Amino acid sequence: MNMNPMMLMKLQQRIQTFQQDHPKVMPFFMAVKDTAMVEGTVLAMKVTTPDGKTLESNIKLTANDIETIKMMSDPNLQG
Repeated sequence: MNMNPMMLMKLQQRIQTFQQDHPKVMPFFMAVKDTAMVEGTVLAMKVTTPDGKTLESNIKLTANDIETIKMMSDPNLQG
């Protein structure tokens, strides 16, 4: 998977902006990664739109899920 270097730079800038705008998100994700990524953990997601509509879902992590997440977060596999 090759990524256009200009698009990679834009993506890096967007990630930096996102982290500045939402400073609690990355520490939360790191805490989850470091302490809760075990088989059987339930990841629950809830989205509330500006008009009040909610969408919810959850998954119970399997060993395969954890391996996939580890692979996606490995910086040696990106780029």
